[in-house]
Amino acid sequence: MARKLSHIAPDWWDYTTLDSELIQEAARLSGRELSRLSRPGFKVVFYDTLEDFYLAEALEYIEAWRQATADNPVGICGPIGPTEQLPLVARLVNTLGLNLKHAHFWGMDEWYDEDTQAEVPVSHPLSFERADRELCFNRIYKKLAIPEENLHFPKADVGAFVKSWNAGVRCALMQGGQGDIKHWAFNDPVRREGKWKQSPPSPAEYRKLGTRVVELHPVTLSQNARTSGGGNITMVPKMAVTVGPKETWLAEKVSIWHAGVHDNPLGQRLTALMISKGLADSAVPMSLLADHPNVQFNYFRGGLGTCSVQMH
Repeated sequence: MARKLSHIAPDWWDYTTLDSELIQEAARLSGRELSRLSRPGFKVVFYDTLEDFYLAEALEYIEAWRQATADNPVGICGPIGPTEQLPLVARLVNTLGLNLKHAHFWGMDEWYDEDTQAEVPVSHPLSFERADRELCFNRIYKKLAIPEENLHFPKADVGAFVKSWNAGVRCALMQGGQGDIKHWAFNDPVRREGKWKQSPPSPAEYRKLGTRVVELHPVTLSQNARTSGGGNITMVPKMAVTVGPKETWLAEKVSIWHAGVHDNPLGQRLTALMISKGLADSAVPMSLLADHPNVQFNYFRGGLGTCSVQMH
């Protein structure tokens, strides 16, 4: 039977093309049932306060970077969204006196300017590199700071960024959030066209994708306008550079943080259910992590919400 057309954007693949029974099963999950979805290789963790949530997220940076030595350089791949952990990371580094000489950092993604055919400059108000630097790296004492050559931000010419993943640095952790379209980084579903007209890419085919320039699903544009641009979707670029599944599978652990801000109650449940059951489908890119050996979903209990009908 042919897959359904998207309920949101018929020219694209997305989670609305899934079987309705699976979506309803996810919608029925209570917080307690969600916590029971853990299995070997997939762990679900809850936090009762935002303070504990963001501190735990910041501590993942510290736990990864403190492993770094001259003979064993270690890095983390980190997100923009959430960002609340970033100032905490800088404060922890400074307070602990953690020398980051042998630590590395990879940015997950960056906006792409179609007019210049390049990544947006750091001066762009939505620049992810700018946010990383202003919220974290510029706040770390110079005597402790990561060397500039150990900061790897994705560019439209992806060659140097891709090379940095294969230069002998161990990626202990890839940390991120989940978007409304169920992506990590900007690994969005693809357009419903060409060889993907009748079905989306197979999980194996999608996992071969590396760092690349991508066109963004309309839902992603809307989300970023809502969360970062005051709703002004006209300022949000339609394309981006993103770390790919290929690099993601080089990370020893993938840690996803659900504060209840970026994705909705259904989305927070759906991807956990699919990963727990081993249901990988590239129309729901986050579900592909079902095949990664070490994934952790972290939830702020107060942000989980409910899928029951509430008229506002």
